[in-house]
Amino acid sequence: MSELPDGIVRQQFGDDRRLATRGPRVGAEPTADGWRSWAPTRSKLAAMLELGMDIGLRDGQAVLYLGAAAGTTVSHVADVAGPTYAVEFATRPMRDLLEVAADRPNLFPLLKDARRPTSYGHIVEPVDLLVQDVATRGQADVAVRNARYLRPGGRLALVVKSRSEDVTAPPDRVYERAFEQLEEVYTVHDHARLDRFHEDHLAVIGERR
Repeated sequence: MSELPDGIVRQQFGDDRRLATRGPRVGAEPTADGWRSWAPTRSKLAAMLELGMDIGLRDGQAVLYLGAAAGTTVSHVADVAGPTYAVEFATRPMRDLLEVAADRPNLFPLLKDARRPTSYGHIVEPVDLLVQDVATRGQADVAVRNARYLRPGGRLALVVKSRSEDVTAPPDRVYERAFEQLEEVYTVHDHARLDRFHEDHLAVIGERR
């Protein structure tokens, strides 16, 4: 099992030791001594850490996060990383994301469609880590399209949601097709099913060639 990235610890919350980052509280989440609980049942990225995957998150690096939703997971990322660009398509969660970003000067919410990466090309700088958690068809294609923002050798942390891709196909077949597409620009280093925390989800760690 890989070590946790700097800035992420296992902190005691009552009777449990949980993943945590240090930063402004979001909503009613548990906190202890300035640390925020990062629950793997609510965050696919936290689930990847619980499974010992090296998501590539490093102190101070630039991150592009696709599918930021209301901002819970991306706020933990921004607590550790440097400039963090958070792309979200829906207006309702964007309002929550804006509130989360108000306490984090390094978190930049973008009301954009991750399937159209050229729409934010004038804003996003080259990044070291691309995190993708979008519920749409063509999830691997989104990762390939957004590779333009990832420095060569940069890390991809992708979650493939099989039911969002094809509700009728067996998950394993969905994952196979995703691997085939990702190989256009990425070398896949690790992958794991997240069923322990999120049913019919596959986590993929890749590196841009």
